[in-house]
Amino acid sequence: MSRLMLNVLLPASILILRVSIVTAGSLSVWVVDEASPRVEFGLNRLTEALKSAKIKYTVVRRQAIVPEHPLIAIGSLGDGSALVPLIPSEVRAGSLPGREGFLLMTCDREVTLVAGGDDSGTLYGCLELAARIRALGAIPKDLKILDEPVFRLRGPCIGMQKTYELPDRGQYNYPYTPELFPFFYDEQQWLEFLDLLLENRMNTLYLWNGHPFSSLVRLPDYPEAVEVPEEVFRRNQQVFRFLTTEADKRGIWVIQMFYNIHFPKTLAQKYGVGTHHAEPTELNSDYTRKSISAFVESYPNVGLLVCLGEALSGDDNKRYWLTEVIIPGVQDGMRALGLKREPPIIVRQHTMDGSAREIIGAGLQKYQNLYTMMKYNGEALTTCQPRGPWAQIHRDLSSITSQHISNVHILANLEPFRYGATRFIQKCAKAAQTIHHANGVHLYPLAYWAWPDSPDKAEMKQFQRDWIWFAAWARYAWDPDRKVEAEDTYWISRLTEFYGSKAAAMHILEAYNHAGLCAPMLLRRFGITNGNRQTLSLGMTLDQLVDPRKYRLWPRLVDSDGPVGERLDTYVERQWKGQEHEGETPLDVIREVLRHSRRAVKEINLAQDHVSKSREEFLRLRNDMLCIRAMSEHYAAKAQAAMSVLRYRFSQDVKDLQKAFDFLTESVEQYRVLAHLTKDSYSYANSLQTGARKIPFGGSGGAFKHWTECLPAYERELSDFRRDLEKLMTAEVQVEAARR
Repeated sequence: MSRLMLNVLLPASILILRVSIVTAGSLSVWVVDEASPRVEFGLNRLTEALKSAKIKYTVVRRQAIVPEHPLIAIGSLGDGSALVPLIPSEVRAGSLPGREGFLLMTCDREVTLVAGGDDSGTLYGCLELAARIRALGAIPKDLKILDEPVFRLRGPCIGMQKTYELPDRGQYNYPYTPELFPFFYDEQQWLEFLDLLLENRMNTLYLWNGHPFSSLVRLPDYPEAVEVPEEVFRRNQQVFRFLTTEADKRGIWVIQMFYNIHFPKTLAQKYGVGTHHAEPTELNSDYTRKSISAFVESYPNVGLLVCLGEALSGDDNKRYWLTEVIIPGVQDGMRALGLKREPPIIVRQHTMDGSAREIIGAGLQKYQNLYTMMKYNGEALTTCQPRGPWAQIHRDLSSITSQHISNVHILANLEPFRYGATRFIQKCAKAAQTIHHANGVHLYPLAYWAWPDSPDKAEMKQFQRDWIWFAAWARYAWDPDRKVEAEDTYWISRLTEFYGSKAAAMHILEAYNHAGLCAPMLLRRFGITNGNRQTLSLGMTLDQLVDPRKYRLWPRLVDSDGPVGERLDTYVERQWKGQEHEGETPLDVIREVLRHSRRAVKEINLAQDHVSKSREEFLRLRNDMLCIRAMSEHYAAKAQAAMSVLRYRFSQDVKDLQKAFDFLTESVEQYRVLAHLTKDSYSYANSLQTGARKIPFGGSGGAFKHWTECLPAYERELSDFRRDLEKLMTAEVQVEAARR
């Protein structure tokens, strides 16, 4: 659809010319149809903006004739809509808003039209007009905005999961209780987060859990399946209804994720079975179908995200589970409600690489509103130009349903630092659309396992600290095709509001965009895994850099879907043999991360004297830039040490090991800087602090979670290298003396 005007939420610093100011008389706000909760919510935000601008108004509902001017007419376009006659014929002859889209325009001198393609579009149109009224203190004139989202589903996930297993429950199974998830019961915090999602036009909110049904629904046939105390159960239902109702007002689908086949502990104990089942049985099929039916019936504004992997094995079992248990369970709940609209069912690709087409194709025979989902490029963010087999799986999935979601997952390489590289994020969203053929984005927070708290020692909520992370992904999921120059202007205006100075904002944006390239480049060229098994910011041992395949944790190394290039061993071998290099080389990455990280620090320092608001947060951001530079300097030196060691294997020249020692010494010096910068600013480097994390050191029991804990290990590594080098040099001297 062509856009008649770029649609943005206007910051106060951006003005629209030719303003019509309504300050006296009676403005009619005409709601042409029965207002749904979403339209009612948008109307309330619009009238609040009118009040703040001191514009007098009267709300008129479902009036048969057009009220007197001046007029704001609000409603959804459809057959027989009273809004259609107000739209000029030349506009009606062109494109009108579709799903979640809106038309915001001045139809004549005193009529402002807010027309949505559906209730969500009307909501967004009301919010857009309200933002412009607040920015101007008046109703803008000559509006002509036609906009709708590119991606159909856009939203973040929240983990109803812990980093440890509960007794007798196994992996992922955590009941909803105040002890495990106190944030779940904080309704005010939910409202703040939902408002953030609405401000950014996100329309989905995912909750990840192994088996949520035993905390949220009661089944007459399986009363013992409820595994929380009665008081907690009633509170869970109350909070979940509150959350889903408030989300629906804001055009947001709450989507509950669950794994298969999982059982509640209490039911497993009654029937003498395990909590994780590899194959369907009459018992687990009946229980799960009835759980899903009761869930849909109890919470009609909720979708489901299904992971057929983990415990459930075999293609036949997965097909049966989707077509004979999950989909019929949803349909049973729909029938009980008389619901005709199919809630979204999202099927996660996990463990279905070669069988997804057959399994999901069978599901489509019974249910149309199916989506597929797959990790963007693993459990990290390493490239904005995916390629290879991983990208092909995305395309294959998207061809099955034409409703495919790219899952920006875990972000282990970005933790724990702030990330606001808006240009890189825009390129990633564009790649999801054009390379993955996705039309949905599922977004992880930057410290998933610690939600809602940030990793900073200063007490902060992630959705407040990382506002630009959420805002950038949402903006480019709505429309990734925005002009880069205009986007820089937009983000400068947002940062100006936050930090109080345009001069500061310009430098801060540059710092974000330069710093944001470092971790993706380092991991894709030097890393061992793009999973949360590696904490990039904690560094790597020399042996891990020299021989990464020995530590390999996944079937592939991380560069298989990034830019074409060479790892350290390939580069050194080709260099030694005088062969041509291919694509991105380790030296390219070393040169670029040093350039970008140093530029980021330069820009953030230039901003410092201009910051007049949010000063404490700016200092934390500046510290992050210093940390990213120290991390980059550490990796640059250590990678060169590794290359010198690899070269020694060919040259057998001890001078190469002497060079390696010099580089290794420099890498430890830079790591000391990093440890110093993080000592008082961060509680940990990675929110996953379990034995599952292996690189650079195992994290069992919370060990090696902080740079200060890793520094002694790197100092020992340097000391050991010095000792071995001295032994070798002594031996060579002795051999040479013997020859003489």
